Amino acid sequence: MVIDEQILSRLVAAAIIILVAFPVHEFSHAFAAYRLGDSTARYQGRLTLNPIAHFDPLGGTILVISTLIAGFPIGWAKPTPVNTYNLRGGRRGDIIVSVAGPLSNLLVAAIVAIPLRLLLANPGAIPSGPGIDFVLDTAEYFMFINIVLMVFNLLPIPPLDGWHALLGFLDPRTAYNLRQFEQYGFVLLLLIVVAGGRYIGDLVFAIERILLGL
Repeated sequence: MVIDEQILSRLVAAAIIILVAFPVHEFSHAFAAYRLGDSTARYQGRLTLNPIAHFDPLGGTILVISTLIAGFPIGWAKPTPVNTYNLRGGRRGDIIVSVAGPLSNLLVAAIVAIPLRLLLANPGAIPSGPGIDFVLDTAEYFMFINIVLMVFNLLPIPPLDGWHALLGFLDPRTAYNLRQFEQYGFVLLLLIVVAGGRYIGDLVFAIERILLGL
């Protein structure tokens, strides 16, 4: 059986997400928390880049299925445990820990974009061949998924990282009152994706073009 090259490229990219992007994202949360005084993730074996420590069976399965069917990754790793009461800087520390994960995905995307940008600027330097095309397509899709993870996780919707960062910016009373909406997180997230999916996609593609110099 011959597997379509695009499907194979998406499978490889999804595997790299599970093996690289997710571990980097969760490790960044754990490392930021550790540096700010909370060793909870370290004690639970999460201060590591080992993908096994961060793998969530359901989130990983959904990621692969959504990537293959929709071409748009929806999935998650095992959430990193953080005790905010141990963090230096209080709510400011919580903001840093929250944004560390998404920013790590942006960093990964930027690193992958460097050779792609150089090749796009010098098209004559790209050798021809199906193998080369496959590698380039996989690299570009991997970069795309990392940008999606960054943008998606920064949405101020519970239980995403952006929600925790938002609460850290607000005064304690307002943050406490907003926490009542956390029980509706899934519904709110679904509404945002359905109603604003186009705008989220436009932002993702805009960031991708900037990284590639297009």
